[in-house]
Amino acid sequence: MPAAGETVSATRKAIALVLKRAGLSDFTFEARILMEDLAGAGDPIDEPAAIRLNDALVRRLAGEPLWRILGAREFWGLSFALSPGTLEPRPDSETLIETALSHLAARRHETLRMLDLGTGTGCLLIASLREFPQASGIGIDMSPDAVATATGNAARNGVAERAAFRQGDWIAGINESFELILSNPPYIVSSEIAGLDQAVREHDPLLALDGGPDGLDAYRALAAALPDHLKPDGLAILEIGAGQEAAVVALMRQAGLRHIDSRRDLGGHIRALVFGHDP
Repeated sequence: MPAAGETVSATRKAIALVLKRAGLSDFTFEARILMEDLAGAGDPIDEPAAIRLNDALVRRLAGEPLWRILGAREFWGLSFALSPGTLEPRPDSETLIETALSHLAARRHETLRMLDLGTGTGCLLIASLREFPQASGIGIDMSPDAVATATGNAARNGVAERAAFRQGDWIAGINESFELILSNPPYIVSSEIAGLDQAVREHDPLLALDGGPDGLDAYRALAAALPDHLKPDGLAILEIGAGQEAAVVALMRQAGLRHIDSRRDLGGHIRALVFGHDP
């Protein structure tokens, strides 16, 4: 375990060895990140740094995810603080931002209005606002903790003046329409929650995971709400889980929306679906 007086190099190698023996596959990467975030600038490391590193190792070996320990995770090149009420932003969700940029490239400098439903850390809305410099938007979440975290993340990433966050049940109380609606809703089948990886099951909020008996409860709510809040030329971009494309497309079509596009994530899975009104 790390001790004051050891060199940075020796400490990093020692941490990597501990993580390797614990069966963690990315032990080298995790050791480097822990050192970068917690060791400080001194070499050799001092007593406070050793204490921070030891505390982090104890938590990691107990199964707490790396980014939860560090309190923030990167998404779209930006840093997002985490809290108990938020999911960790994950690379697969960047597919939604890529998709928005692809479909709205010609409108990048327009004063678009955006809505992020189930905002969590605010990563989807905040990343979009960074890419669309004249846009503004609202993020909605049922968790007051998530709303507070997202508000802080907007300030952290320089878009506080263009982003507002509020607690709410999906689109209830929203009386305007938008050019872009984004959502990464809960889509895990309830009966599958217990079988999720420990890091997800024990540390991500259940409210943001549980999609009901068939994983589609949130999409039914979205299908009922989106048509009246999406502008005639607007787009709704939704994240989905594995194998949900056909079911979600059917729900949105029944609600009167047109399926425009399906986009794959880096793993090759359909991750983002694009909907709009008929021309």
